Amino acid sequence: MKYLYKLAFVCCLLAVTSCEKSFLELSDPTKKSADKFYKNEQEVEQAVNGAYSSLQDHVNSQYIFAEMTSDNTSIQLNPSDRGQTDRVEAFEFWNVTSTNVNIADLYNQSYNALYNINFALLKLQDVPGISEKKKKQFQGELQFIRAYYYFNLVRYFGPVVLMTEPLANSSDAFKTIRSKEEVIYSQIISDLTDAATKLPAKSEYATAENGRASKGAALGLLGKVYLTVKDYPKAESTLKEVLTLGYSLISDYSALFDPARKNNSESLFEVQYQGGNNLGEWSSFVYAFAPRGSEGAVTGFSTSRPQGWNVPTRSIIDEFEPGDLRKAVSLKEGYTNSKEEFIGIPFVNKYNHPHTIDGRTDDNWPVLRYADVLLMLAEVINEQAGPGNAYQYINQVRTRAGLESLNALGKEDFRAAIRHERRVELAFENDRWFDLKRSLTIAQLTALMNAHGQAEKARPTVDRGGVSFSPNDYKFDAYEALFPIPNRQLFLNKNLIQNPGY
Repeated sequence: MKYLYKLAFVCCLLAVTSCEKSFLELSDPTKKSADKFYKNEQEVEQAVNGAYSSLQDHVNSQYIFAEMTSDNTSIQLNPSDRGQTDRVEAFEFWNVTSTNVNIADLYNQSYNALYNINFALLKLQDVPGISEKKKKQFQGELQFIRAYYYFNLVRYFGPVVLMTEPLANSSDAFKTIRSKEEVIYSQIISDLTDAATKLPAKSEYATAENGRASKGAALGLLGKVYLTVKDYPKAESTLKEVLTLGYSLISDYSALFDPARKNNSESLFEVQYQGGNNLGEWSSFVYAFAPRGSEGAVTGFSTSRPQGWNVPTRSIIDEFEPGDLRKAVSLKEGYTNSKEEFIGIPFVNKYNHPHTIDGRTDDNWPVLRYADVLLMLAEVINEQAGPGNAYQYINQVRTRAGLESLNALGKEDFRAAIRHERRVELAFENDRWFDLKRSLTIAQLTALMNAHGQAEKARPTVDRGGVSFSPNDYKFDAYEALFPIPNRQLFLNKNLIQNPGY
């Protein structure tokens, strides 16, 4: 994927890099004025590719917010370096404040990307020489990515600033206000509905275009949006459209995440990475997730210094049923060191594949999969009429995992079965926190989080190396279902109001 430009939220010039032929190649950057850019189809495509490129920055840290905040993962503390106490660790222990650096980065990166997307959509309208078909495709791609950003933002922060056009003046950024959640969702639905009519089916893209948003990606994300706002009839009809587009489950669960099988028949959308070179497009998730001190035992490179973040909890390890083929793919309960000793520190294994350069893996990140669509469809059917017609969808996923089919469940038991199935099927794919928030009441979420916290305090997943818990560790209050607006944004814009509790 090509990095094309990055902007500050209030910046009014574009920095755009030139591009080579491949969708994934990176070229040397050259800067051009926005007024002199967008002259032809090639330059528009560069801008669209820049929007895809921003997703790498976005996804690189999402496990902190969507997995570590939940009961899925924990952290391996570094007793000799407590510099992450108020940064990454804050999400594990629910001690996030408005001054948290990671929160600021999440917020700023999202709005940087949104500014660029809005600018590209505006300039696209007046570019000569682009066929109507291609123009619609570019518009659909940009709208899909914009919707994805806003979908994450509204689920993380609640009401957020909504912008669908570039700011006329940089000073206008200091006058923006937060829009209500229903307004944000209305825009997301509008973008995705429109994108679904403009984007080609996945099968219509040339091989060189693998990884671009398609009609199926837009419909799949739209179905998830409808499910989130509990519009079950529209969720059902939208997700059933996806069933007609040629997607299918991969028979081998492990092949889903194999870099050699990128963008396979189960993939609706994944963020693209390219390892094995010096082009700056690599991923490195296994280096963040492998246990500290494991060196090359997990990564394959003795010079590596993994970080021990996003560690699978005892809770998620125990969630897998006996015989579930997904468990060994998703996680390992430890590793064998150079002395042939087994070290029982769990780690996420989904993104652990052989690679040729230390620190530069080739793993893509899955955003939407067909299994997710099937499980969502089973859920929305159950919510409307009970599980009768929903078994066919959940059981496809369970059969692939080597498990028995479900049957004869009541509506509430089927709800629990769906929550279980989503947790293990989509483990460590940045869905758990959102699934908990969507499927539980605030009171239920608070109770679950605090019960999980007490279990971790009583028996930590990973030894803490003598570091004691603080009084506020694992104390979850209802207001923490939303993250705080970064303190600097409140300082710069007096119209913004902080979320309650912070």
